[in-house]
Formats: sequence, structure tokens, C-alpha cells
Amino acid sequence: MNINRAAKRKKKRLYLVLTSMTILAIAVGLVLTALQDSISLFLDPTELKARNLPEGEHVRLGGLVAIDSFIKDEDGLTYHFDITDGAETVSVMYKGSLPDLFREGQGVVVEGEVRSTGPFVATEVLAKHDENYMPKEVMDSLKERGVFRDPEEDI
Repeated sequence: MNINRAAKRKKKRLYLVLTSMTILAIAVGLVLTALQDSISLFLDPTELKARNLPEGEHVRLGGLVAIDSFIKDEDGLTYHFDITDGAETVSVMYKGSLPDLFREGQGVVVEGEVRSTGPFVATEVLAKHDENYMPKEVMDSLKERGVFRDPEEDI
């Protein structure tokens, strides 16, 4: 009789472990599915062009606002500008208010959707907030291509 009880306990433990693992797997799957929409891939213009991402893919694009590329439409809320990393340039269209520190020649990160034809459509524009700040990914990408020199390295 003791053998039968021990077997029943082992069976119950096995069911408990399997049920727990199943619930955990479902929870992890749901979390990853929910996060998939909020995770953005960061790219510079060279990487963006090299990857040939599908239409509508949501990414963050970083680089420098190209000199003499800024155009403001007549509606006063639509802007066109180019982002460059020194090797490649991507045209961007943004509708909304630009940050006060946005200007040509400065570091910028835009978040939006890839278009197969026409410009990258930005939904958010982030400009550097002081003279010494640029997002690490943008700075590393520009340094790698020889476009950006860190003023602190000259000291």
C-alpha cells in the first residue's frame, strides 16, 4: 500500500511541475508578444539601407541632420530633412513640433516607419539636449565611420 501512495505522490508532483512549466511558458510568450510592439531596432542610415527592411517596419534611426537639407512645408507642421552618418543619407518626413534644439549638423534620433518608396516617416524626433550629449549608439556609429570626433578625446 505504501508503494501505491508513493507512486500517487510522484504522479501529483509530476503533474504540478508540468502544469507550472506550461503556465510559465505561456506567461513568457504573452510578455514577449506584448513587448514586440514596443521594442524598436536602432539603426544608422548605412545599416538601414543595407538591411532592406519591409515596408512599415518600426525602427529608430540616428545620425546627424545633413546641412542644407531642412525644409518646412507651408502648413507649418510638416518637415523634411536628411539624416546622414557620413556614408549614407536617408530622407525623413516628420509632422509635428520639432524639439527646440533641433538644427542642421546636430545629432538626432528619429523613431518611425520604413517606407520602400519615399522618405522615412518619423513619428518622434529626439534632439541632443546640450553640447556634450549625443546618444551612445549614434556617437559610436559616427565614430566608426570617421564623421564624429569626441571633444573629450582631444584633452
